[in-house]
Amino acid sequence: MPFEMPKPGEHHEKLKKLAGQWQGEEKMYPSDWDPKGGTAMGHTSARVSLDGFAVLSDYHQERDGRVTYQGHAVWTYDAKEGCYVLHWFDSMGSPAEVFKGTFENNVLTVSHGGKMHARLTYDLSHGDTMKSKMEMSPDGTHWNVFFDGIYRKK
Repeated sequence: MPFEMPKPGEHHEKLKKLAGQWQGEEKMYPSDWDPKGGTAMGHTSARVSLDGFAVLSDYHQERDGRVTYQGHAVWTYDAKEGCYVLHWFDSMGSPAEVFKGTFENNVLTVSHGGKMHARLTYDLSHGDTMKSKMEMSPDGTHWNVFFDGIYRKK
């Protein structure tokens, strides 16, 4: 009997909602990285890959007409742990950050711990509009919004 390759499941189907060309305005809140805060334009190009088991995403942020930040995401679902996983690489030069979380009612929420805790939320319940928010916390208990944005699928 020939070996049959695994097939993506319902959890992988949910990740497909991230695929597409997204663009929108972001509000950056004052922080140690950006004391004044301000606005930016976020651009994401995401595609389904690896026979439907992953979504690969490239992101860049523009401020005052120039690219100020870039990132690359690899989204998957870990059936053994029962969670969604984001591997994030960016232009800050740090090692990959690994976020884990849930996807409930069209809202994907992932987080990670460490010296600085981070939580990302993607609300995909508005058709071709995605709302996103990143929160930071020194202790995983008291959270501050780092940025939020509203993106439209092009």
